[in-house]
Amino acid sequence: MKNISWLVVIMVMSVLIGSLAVNHKAFAAETAQKAILVVSFGTTYDDTRKLTTDAVENKIRTAFPDYEVRRAFTSRIIIKKLAERDGLQIDTEKQALERLKAEGYKEVIVQPLHIVAGAEYEKISRTVEDYAKAKAFDRIVLGRPILYYMGQEDKPDDYLAAIKAVETQLPKLGRRDAVLFMGHGGVHPANTAYAALQMKMQDAGLDKVFVFTVEAYPTLDGTIEKLKTNKIKNIVLMPFMLVAGDHANNDMAGDEKDSFKSQLIAAGFKVETYVHGLGENAAIQDIYVQHVKDAIAPKD
Repeated sequence: MKNISWLVVIMVMSVLIGSLAVNHKAFAAETAQKAILVVSFGTTYDDTRKLTTDAVENKIRTAFPDYEVRRAFTSRIIIKKLAERDGLQIDTEKQALERLKAEGYKEVIVQPLHIVAGAEYEKISRTVEDYAKAKAFDRIVLGRPILYYMGQEDKPDDYLAAIKAVETQLPKLGRRDAVLFMGHGGVHPANTAYAALQMKMQDAGLDKVFVFTVEAYPTLDGTIEKLKTNKIKNIVLMPFMLVAGDHANNDMAGDEKDSFKSQLIAAGFKVETYVHGLGENAAIQDIYVQHVKDAIAPKD
């Protein structure tokens, strides 16, 4: 009788273990069908990539354990340089989506790490639209960059969220102190976001925080006039960019005569530099996580 009882126990346990294995495989198959593709411009600076892009991706990976998280860069030049210099292979946004399609993924959330909805964001948007029209996936959704909505029509105020995030990295400012954020800018109309950000900064009471761009408006010359009008003497330069790459290290903080730091010193200001990309800021990382959440389950 004892032998029969043990035999029954063993048989029941075998059935249970088999059932658990099947359920585990089914769960794995279900979760493997969903992916988040994190897309950034890219950088050749290894240190800042680990502190910014990698950090954002890891936070997204932690926040969404049911999703496979992949990476892509939009800059073909950076992808080529990393491959030639380091043997590091990074997918373009199209290559990454083709890979996910070939591997049988059904739902893909594409989250850009860009600051504004400019030319690089439009490149991703067109690609996502093409895959959606081709029905390559059951569902493919594009998230939004840092600066997008302004709080209108029940939409969130992305500008205010970004301002609150960067406030966490601002030093204590005296009467003659100011912080200058350097954005990238360009000819795309979306780069008016930087001027809007400046106005939003003022609305938020940050009257000693200014925004200028490398390639657009507001300009450094115009910002210098504002600094002089406000009798500012001491400046901290910070990049309003995901990574502290070439623009931050050279255009902003370099010792060359035409760097922004050198131009400000020549204009009579005492200048300190804060060479850290926004991706290092935990509050900025949280914004990207929230944008993924909004893409997965939009309120409207």
